[in-house]
Amino acid sequence: MNLLNNLKDLVLEEQFKINYIQGKLNIVNYKDIAHFDNNKIIVNYTDGSIVIGGKNLVISKMVSDELLIEGKIEKIEFR
Repeated sequence: MNLLNNLKDLVLEEQFKINYIQGKLNIVNYKDIAHFDNNKIIVNYTDGSIVIGGKNLVISKMVSDELLIEGKIEKIEFR
C-alpha cells in the first residue's frame, strides 16, 4: 500500500516546489501570477506568495501548473 501511495505522489505531484538551476527558476504547482514586469514577478501559491526580484525577468515557459523564469535573478522572497 505504501508503494502505491508513493507512486501516486509522483504521478499526481501537488506540492509547491521551486528549483533554481543555472540562472533559471522553475516553479511547480502555483495558483496564479499576481504581478509581472521585467524587475519583479509575484507568484501566489496555496500557502502564500513568492516574490522574484531582478533585471530582465521573463517567463519563458508557462503551462497550467509550471513556470520557468529567466533573467538576472537577484532575490527570492517568501511572503
